Formats: sequence, structure tokens, C-alpha cells
Amino acid sequence: MDDRVPERELSRLSVPRLGRLVETGERYEPYRLVDGDGVVVEPVAAFFQELLAAGKAAATIRSYGMDLLRWWRFLLAVDVPWDRATRVEARDFSCWIQLTTKPRAAAAKRGPSRSVGAPNPVTGKPTPGPGYAPSTVVHSETVLRRFYDMHRDAGTGPLLNPFPLDLARRSGRTHAHHNPMDTWAPERVGRYRPSVALRIPRSIPDECFNTLFAALPSNRDRALIAFWISSGVRASELIGVRQCDVTPDQQLISVVRKGSRARQQVPALADAFVWLRLYQQELHGLVPRGRAQPVWWTLRRPLTYHGAHRMFERINASFGADWTLHDLRHSAAARMVRDRRASDHNRDLPRPAPGRSRRW
Repeated sequence: MDDRVPERELSRLSVPRLGRLVETGERYEPYRLVDGDGVVVEPVAAFFQELLAAGKAAATIRSYGMDLLRWWRFLLAVDVPWDRATRVEARDFSCWIQLTTKPRAAAAKRGPSRSVGAPNPVTGKPTPGPGYAPSTVVHSETVLRRFYDMHRDAGTGPLLNPFPLDLARRSGRTHAHHNPMDTWAPERVGRYRPSVALRIPRSIPDECFNTLFAALPSNRDRALIAFWISSGVRASELIGVRQCDVTPDQQLISVVRKGSRARQQVPALADAFVWLRLYQQELHGLVPRGRAQPVWWTLRRPLTYHGAHRMFERINASFGADWTLHDLRHSAAARMVRDRRASDHNRDLPRPAPGRSRRW
């Protein structure tokens, strides 16, 4: 009797794009994962509740949900229930996600076509390939391992996690006998976790930034860019600023930090507040007033992260660049380091979490 599991031909595997991640707008359930019939996937809903109880932000729920959506579609393609998945399915999924071509958004097809890996003539960044980035694959492996760990502990999932840790690193306490003079080594590594190259933070040169800033069409966009480049806050943190969070006389803005969710005052340059005042004067009588109202608006509604992202993409496309909003955070940190007059700002420099590489 042959008990061996038959090999799957991943090259011929067709993964249907069934199911989706639905944004609800509710505080206690910001996202739902539904299957092809529109039914909520209960195991994922329970996992989302665990994340919310741990203080995770809605953006984190969305990020984890996209990883679980890909896993659910793969299980549908191989006809295996989620609680019957074994390490064979985890191995095949890890191979498939590294070799498959990801669905292209319509916006990506509108951009100029360049060969894969060819550097951008303005920024020098390589062109993204047709597949998922190694960082996406690593994130997916971590999320799926945590998902099955939670259901195993709750008694609602398989006893063996399909995404285990590496056998060579699983025993012993993590970072036992760590020398404080040495860097932190990644000791808890998944078996199906690919290696990711250490990336150097990329900042925007001053000449390119001046060209970019000159191409901005509105005072709102100039105020946004001025705050990002002078304060070093994340894009989502600045988008969430309210009217009461701006203190022009002290040149401070209050933002909610992404990880800790704590509110922190951050200094910014005077030019940013000048552009903000010009923008507010243009909005007078056009948007609701009040201290709890958001600062940033579109023509009809409050500005979102995705709206700011599209604005920055359009400016980049005007002169052939592909800078990102996060590059502004790198640029702010680089400017603060080299500017001796910014000594008062150095305590607020973007810092990586303990144990992580310095990728701001």
C-alpha cells in the first residue's frame, strides 16, 4: 500500500480569485474575510478578534487579511479544508507564492513599461517583478503561522502547525545568553521562510526633492509634503491629524503612533505651517469646522492614505520618478542626521523597533 502524498503540478495549478476582504467601517470589526458565496469565514473572524484584543490597528488587520485571503484561495484550488491543511499544503503554497504572477491592478498597467529589474532613470530603483516581493512572502509565512498557532491553542485547529519553525532553531529560549555588544540574530525562523536581503534606506536627493515640490499643484499637497519631509512621521500618521492636533505657535503637530497608538507631539518646520495656513484659508466655508474634524480633505470627503498615495504617484509620473511616501520618511531622517541645527529634533528621529534592522 502506497501512503505517499501525490506531488502537485504547481505549474498547472489555477488559483481562482474567489472571496474578498471587505472593509466594514465598524470599530470592533474593521474587516471581514468572505468566501466566494459572500459568507464570512469564521476562523479568520476569530483571528481578527484576537488581533484587535492585542491592540492591533485596522491597517494591520487589513494586511493580515490579504495574506489569509491568498491562503484561502490556494486551499480552494487544491480542495483541502483549512483545518485539514498539512505541511505538504504549506510547502506547496510557499513554492506557489514565490513563483506565481500576482494579479496586476489596472493602475499598474497604465505606467510606462520597462524590463523587469531595469533601474528607474531618475531614482535608480529596480522595476518590480511580476511576482510577489520576498518581503510579502515572508510576511505571509509569519501571519499564517500565527493564525494556526492561535487555533491550535484554542483547540479549534490542527494539532500540528502547517507552518512550523525551523527544526534547527526551535529548541531553547530565544536570544538566550545574548551579548549586549552584538546585534540581534533572527533565531525564530520559519521552515518555509525565504531569505530577504537587507535594504539600505533610500532618501530623495535635494535636487530631486526640489523638482518634486515644484510640481505640486495645490497648497494642500505642498503642506503635506512639507510636513512629511520636516517631521519624519509616517504617511498614515499625518493623514490622521485633526484640527486640534496642530499647534502653530509652538511648531508642533500631534500624531498617533502606528505601533504604540500613543499620541505624540512632533516638531515641524515653519514653512509647513505656512503652507497649511494657506490651504486652510482656501477651505474656509467649504468643509465642516470643529476641533475634532480632520485637517486634510479632498473635494468631497476627508483625505485617506490611498488618496495621498495616488496624489504622490501622479506627481512622480510627471517627471518619470517612482519615489514613495515612505521615501520621504527616509529623507527626513537623513536630513536630521546631517543637519547640526536639528539637534532638538534628534530625539524624535524615526527609530526601528528593538531587534530589527535599521529600515525606518
